[in-house]
Amino acid sequence: MERPKIPAEAVELYSQFIHGEITRRSFLDGLKRYAVAGLTVTAMYDALMPNYALGQQVRKDDERIKASYETVPSPNGNGYIRGYFARPFSQDTRDAMPSKLPVVLVIHENRGLNPHTEDVARRFALANFMAFAPDALSSAGGYPGDDYRGGELFNKIDKPKLTQDWVAAARWLKGHPMSSGRLGVTGFCYGGSMSNTLTVLLGPDLAAAAPFYGAAPKPEDMPKVKSAILIHHGALDKNLSGAYPAQEAELKKNNIRYEGHIYPNAVHGFFNDATPERYNPVAAQQAWARTIEWFNQYVRGTSAA
Repeated sequence: MERPKIPAEAVELYSQFIHGEITRRSFLDGLKRYAVAGLTVTAMYDALMPNYALGQQVRKDDERIKASYETVPSPNGNGYIRGYFARPFSQDTRDAMPSKLPVVLVIHENRGLNPHTEDVARRFALANFMAFAPDALSSAGGYPGDDYRGGELFNKIDKPKLTQDWVAAARWLKGHPMSSGRLGVTGFCYGGSMSNTLTVLLGPDLAAAAPFYGAAPKPEDMPKVKSAILIHHGALDKNLSGAYPAQEAELKKNNIRYEGHIYPNAVHGFFNDATPERYNPVAAQQAWARTIEWFNQYVRGTSAA
């Protein structure tokens, strides 16, 4: 017998829980309202929590890529930030000077560098970019292997210092010996918001950004943005999709190159294939293809940054 579909309201509860807006107890109590035959609280909880094996698209030992963990000094932040650095295997040849490649900073959700974000970095490597996915929890011991605990640790990190950690990571990546010097940034939820923040802080040093369901910069900061912006929102993510028209007006007002896409029947977190109840494969595949195309044009290409 096929399990009943988990109600959208339960998926929204998960989103509130994982963003720290409600406690685990409140989340479980809320799920009780939707428990029916074949859809117990335990079954819903298990279905809503991440399954990183299910969401892996590129194996960690894929021979087409080279990956390592690198530590970047961050004197204006929390001292340092450590991250997962993935690049095409050919970039590591010893036979000749490797060609330089465009680079992409990948910023995770508000739970630390989990396996899904590392997998996204590997996907960029297969698309012939060098990608760096730092861990905001570096100064707290790193991602603990559990998203809920990761979220608790994330909430304790000094946020202004953390912003400086991302700036340090971006500048390190842009200046890497194998970098072409052209930088893109993408991120998800918190990472989408931080991608937008970096468009302000890095100005012309950032060629392009592709934030996924991230909050927009303040209107007064928009004149500082010099990068090309590709915006992804789920239509069912009402707070952010509803705020998009105002963001678009500011983008137009400041003559910023942009595209914005609102994906039908997609919720917050629609790109994350490790959370199958939120994942929308059609929207995710469209958003990924558009992101690669955008970065090929503005990060790999010769368009002005």
